[in-house]
Amino acid sequence: MARSSALFVSPAESPIGKRLTALMTIGFLALVAAGIAAAWMTGRNQGHARWVEHTYRVENAIIDLRRLIEEGETTRRGYLLAPDVAIMKGAYEAAARELPMRLTALDALVADNDRQRGNVASLRQQVRPIITARAESIALVDAGQVVRARELFRAETASRRMVGVRRTMDRMIAVERALLAARDAELRSAVHAFYVMLALTGVLLVVVALISLAAVLTYTRDLGRSRDTLNELNANLEAIVADRTADLTRANEEIQRFAYIVSHDLRSPLVNVMGFTAELEASTQQLGQLLDQAEQDAPHLVSEEARLAVREDLPEAIGFIRTSTQKMDRLINAILMLSRQGRRVLSPEPLDLVDLVENIRDAMTHRLTEANAELVIEQPMPDLVSDRFSLDQILSNLVDNAVKYLKPGVPGRIIVRGRRQASRVIIEVADNGRGIDPRDHSRVFDLFRRSGTQDRPGEGIGLATVRALVFRLGGHIDVSSTLGEGATFRLTLPLSLESQDQPA
Repeated sequence: MARSSALFVSPAESPIGKRLTALMTIGFLALVAAGIAAAWMTGRNQGHARWVEHTYRVENAIIDLRRLIEEGETTRRGYLLAPDVAIMKGAYEAAARELPMRLTALDALVADNDRQRGNVASLRQQVRPIITARAESIALVDAGQVVRARELFRAETASRRMVGVRRTMDRMIAVERALLAARDAELRSAVHAFYVMLALTGVLLVVVALISLAAVLTYTRDLGRSRDTLNELNANLEAIVADRTADLTRANEEIQRFAYIVSHDLRSPLVNVMGFTAELEASTQQLGQLLDQAEQDAPHLVSEEARLAVREDLPEAIGFIRTSTQKMDRLINAILMLSRQGRRVLSPEPLDLVDLVENIRDAMTHRLTEANAELVIEQPMPDLVSDRFSLDQILSNLVDNAVKYLKPGVPGRIIVRGRRQASRVIIEVADNGRGIDPRDHSRVFDLFRRSGTQDRPGEGIGLATVRALVFRLGGHIDVSSTLGEGATFRLTLPLSLESQDQPA
């Protein structure tokens, strides 16, 4: 068994496993890097799209402002030529009202660009005298001084001012175009870097895949050879295990037979001792009667030593002998019971745990009432296939043990619960009793070992019997407890016990 265990190496711990893990890590990191690059590129694209949109908004605002300024100039000239046409004045006034708002909106759009803010400030200065001159012309026409208004218009330098306005606006558009070109260049560089990174990632993934494939093929060949070797070893191992199992079975049977024989042989001299003790007790009674008669007829013949021997020493000695022989008889019976349990054939059958525990509670109703205790069954509990008699003995012993060691003056509460865990069933018996010292957790299951104050009858057999039965059912038992805070015994049993063709 040691040789076959040495041959088995966890894939994660083998060289090939470490190599594959490293390659998978590299591939994963490459994919993560590609994902980060894609996210970064997406962010760059979104940012570029926002700036392109901003550039177009600025250009549209400049174009709309130019149209509005030129429209205001056109409507003013039309009003000067035809002051009787009211629509001309209305169009002029609408353009005049909208112009400041458009300037403010353009200023807000270029607030992040100091150069463009300077251009907007310059544009305001250029537009201000144009607006003033237009207002004077319109005021003169409204006052009926059309000739004077036309003379002022001819004397104005409005055309030169409009040329300056157009040049300023052209500069602003040129600045936005330059910014757009620079951002396009940055985006192209980012896209190029992204594609380069994707290409490197692809190459790295291909290399990792090829190396991993080669490693897997090598591992597969090694695994095939190891499997063949393992099969050969297993064939030998099965024979070794079968031989050792047979040896252990024979040894176990021999131990049980020895325990039975020893217990049986011990009982014969014990019966003799108990019989002679009874005869000594009868003789002591006769001696007592003889002593009573002597004290009445010839008291001077009865010494104090004889009186003490007959009245006190002999009864006390016989009492000690009887107590010892009774204890020895109980111990022998316990050993015989353990021996019989080991030889009994287990009979697995489907069991309803709730029904089983309810039967135990019904059988112990009188004891529970006397102890001022209650047995609570937490439902639901899983069903299992096991030996009914053994499981009944186990749970009865645990509940009886809990009742025996309840805390004085405190109403007892014993809880039995169960749950399924994979292919096992976990059953817990918890109480609010005295508890067990953590130092004694493992020793309480030993034969003839008891924990805590020994003020309750018992020989230290119950928990040893429980552990032996649990082992026979293919499970294990442990306890968790603190002194003064109760104890919880936990059974772990197979969900389905295999049937036995012969005694174990």
